[in-house]
Amino acid sequence: MSQIHFIGGEKGGVGKSVLSRLLAQYHIDKGLPFRAFDTDRSHGALLRFYGNYSVPIVLDEFASADQLMEAAMERRQAVLVDLASQTSAPLFNWMDENDLPGLAAEEGIGLSMWHLLDDGADGIDLLERLFDRFGTNVGYVVVKNFGRGKDFSTFEASSAKATADRLGTPIIELPELHGPTMRKVDHGNLSFWAAGNNKQAGLGLMDRQRVKVWIRKAFEQIDTLGETVISRRSIAPASAETDSADSTT
Repeated sequence: MSQIHFIGGEKGGVGKSVLSRLLAQYHIDKGLPFRAFDTDRSHGALLRFYGNYSVPIVLDEFASADQLMEAAMERRQAVLVDLASQTSAPLFNWMDENDLPGLAAEEGIGLSMWHLLDDGADGIDLLERLFDRFGTNVGYVVVKNFGRGKDFSTFEASSAKATADRLGTPIIELPELHGPTMRKVDHGNLSFWAAGNNKQAGLGLMDRQRVKVWIRKAFEQIDTLGETVISRRSIAPASAETDSADSTT
């Protein structure tokens, strides 16, 4: 079945766009069908780095937001939604007005709320609110972003962690990529494939190697989620030439 992935965390700077880009690259590398939507009106990381695979969307305009469900109904595929900061209110309003969990269940479409955590307390509180709002009506993935924090002991001891365990919520780790290397990737407007593989993209041998190792570790974490979250129905993988052309513009 199709799966709509809402990649959020509400607060800024927790790595939502990095994870969205990784998920896009994961689907490209695995040959998995997907559509990607970017909700950020000012930065648009998916549009910037994966422009051939992404379109903009405005969540507080229902005709625009409706594209998410329409994409899920097109065919069996993943629908990736990079949620910019402060987009929860219009997203939840659209979901409530259309009883999206009920409609998705009727149509056999999965809903996954991805929640990025740094090591601060506010992200834990926002996760609690997310659980309270949706309960068992959607699926969840909690991502501890080690690029934005090192000590997650507060989360491990929290009631949010206990709720996640009770709901059977998978918790994965997003490893840290060396800061100067990530800045070179971003300043070069590179997809992660190009950053790791395109020798003409401007990164040196060791920077490319760091990107490749980081991607491998991140993909291993995503692989643990299984088919209940990530569809394994593959298509012909995108060619390296196609991805590289998109990545270096």
